[in-house]
Amino acid sequence: MTQNSVFDNKTKTILSDITLTAREKTLLGFEQRFARVNDQLRLLLNLTDLATWSIQHHQQKLQICHLVAEQYPLVIFHGDVGTGKTANAECIANRLAKESRTEESLLFKLSNNVRGSGRVGEMGTLITQAFAEVIQSAGKTRRAFLIIDEGDSLAASRSQEHSHHEDKVAVNTLIQCIDDLRRSGGRVVVFLCTNRLSVLDAALLRRAAIVEEFSRPNDSERGDLFKLDLAGLQYSAVELAALVKATGSREGRPNWTYSDIRTRLYPAALARAFPNKPLTMTDLLNCANELRPSPVMEDK
Repeated sequence: MTQNSVFDNKTKTILSDITLTAREKTLLGFEQRFARVNDQLRLLLNLTDLATWSIQHHQQKLQICHLVAEQYPLVIFHGDVGTGKTANAECIANRLAKESRTEESLLFKLSNNVRGSGRVGEMGTLITQAFAEVIQSAGKTRRAFLIIDEGDSLAASRSQEHSHHEDKVAVNTLIQCIDDLRRSGGRVVVFLCTNRLSVLDAALLRRAAIVEEFSRPNDSERGDLFKLDLAGLQYSAVELAALVKATGSREGRPNWTYSDIRTRLYPAALARAFPNKPLTMTDLLNCANELRPSPVMEDK
């Protein structure tokens, strides 16, 4: 296994990226979420400037600056499957890079290949190699964002009875790598995305500077999503309300996720119309009534 194979697709994406800039416009609630985490992320990315800020505004280096400068550059996004955690992490990193306008930024996304093939010590070695490449790529003049998707597969609590020795070693290694990132002075920030916050190791949770929850869209949010996605399609307010209801919780089923709607409902409806007739709200409603939303990922 080569070192580069621990990252998805390309080894790195140079930010800002026009594809990610376009994608953020499709993420419902992105602006509100970005505004909510932006100030603290900006602080994480500029820890080395705290002393200058303190002297400028307080004529001394405040003790609080020493304490804050010791925080870990770790952001945890958690929530049910299909709620947009990874997509938001990518687009938030891209927006931060775009708005900084000072340095080139890089985006890395860790692949499940980091778990290795089962050889003793392999997973810990691959995690160490991945962090080393990210840090080296950032160097002294660039910033880097590392996204760890399905983070519970790498960072599950070491206290679990069924936790294998190799998994415990991997968690130890991951924690050590995140600890070491404090020496980068905010040049590297890790986004860890997980469906199950409760299974993450307690030591990792304590290190998170930001913990942000993602939920399935409620009725109002699904209505906004349909208005965004179905622009150009003729439908009435009654039909829209029916589609919102059809994708809501009923008969013991949960609300549909963003992913359920965009990757299952829309393709199924288009398949009924293409290539011989126009897409109608009836197509969407019929599919919504026939398909089932993805089950809730139990966080326990």
